[in-house]
Amino acid sequence: MLVGVGILGVLLHRLGEGAFLDGLRVIEPTTLLAAVGIGVLTTVFSAWRWCLAARGIGIALPMRTAVADYYQSLFLNATLPGGLLGDVNRAVQNGRSSGSVGRGIRAVVLERSAGQITLFLVGAVVLVAYPSMLLAASDVVTVPGPALAAAGATLAATAFAVTRARRPHSRVGRAVRTMTSDVRQGLLARRTWPGVVVSSAIVLGGHLATFLLAARAAGATAPLLKLLPFAVLALVAMTLPLSIGGWGPREGVTAWAFGAAGLGAAEGLTTAVVYGLFAFAAAMPGVAVLVARWIVRLRRTPAPVDAAPADPAPIGSAAVDQERLPGDAGVGPRAEVDDRSGHLVGV
Repeated sequence: MLVGVGILGVLLHRLGEGAFLDGLRVIEPTTLLAAVGIGVLTTVFSAWRWCLAARGIGIALPMRTAVADYYQSLFLNATLPGGLLGDVNRAVQNGRSSGSVGRGIRAVVLERSAGQITLFLVGAVVLVAYPSMLLAASDVVTVPGPALAAAGATLAATAFAVTRARRPHSRVGRAVRTMTSDVRQGLLARRTWPGVVVSSAIVLGGHLATFLLAARAAGATAPLLKLLPFAVLALVAMTLPLSIGGWGPREGVTAWAFGAAGLGAAEGLTTAVVYGLFAFAAAMPGVAVLVARWIVRLRRTPAPVDAAPADPAPIGSAAVDQERLPGDAGVGPRAEVDDRSGHLVGV
């Protein structure tokens, strides 16, 4: 959260609030409906990819349930810090309903990993094919010290994991073997991988189309091929769990890329803001899912029943006449009650 807030604060200080407010002014109903329609397409195919991955590791996930869960996940991702809590909720709830939280989590990890791998592969191709579009204003690419430190830490962690995985009866080794088996069965199986590839390509194409639509709405007049690398960079930045509902790194990277290409950092920031609003509007059906499920839970919850106390026997009745005093132990004379006054008159 602090990283996301920091990025937005720097952008606000450097570019002013105008670039943020322009994102609200430029949205028209037609472009908003188009973004929501693209969102329906990407959500349905994302849910299908999830069903395929879950089926591969032994979870029967109906398509209707998957679509509803995915919309709920998108809305939670768009409104909660980090941008991943909706996926965590989706994984845990699906695991509970299927009888294995571990498998439910692994199914969501597989589904998300398939999308990220597709994004990185396409991104690598685009960025290699059009490197000049990213740094048109700079002849030399400088790598900051924190990036080098992060890369070194990643390599060290990878080497440590590989070393531990080679040890017999190692937890890391068991985790690696489980992950390898899940990938083979959930993503690379003969009946699974074609659907995973097709769905991932459609989902990525939908996200790129939404970004290009946002760029046009923000007033960007550059050719689509020139805007395509910026869209890829923005999507890659959104994968970082350092945002507030997806806001932060996306805006920072897009503003930097547009500025480096000579298109104006303010225009890049407005494009990212419009994209964020489009994504939020596309996730709004998740609200209906949450409300509908809340109502169902309320209806299924039984109302508390107050037990009516038994009517006490009237004083002086035969039932009272036959009761013994406390501590009587069943032996000794009975208590006698005056029928007129109701008071004990003798023992």
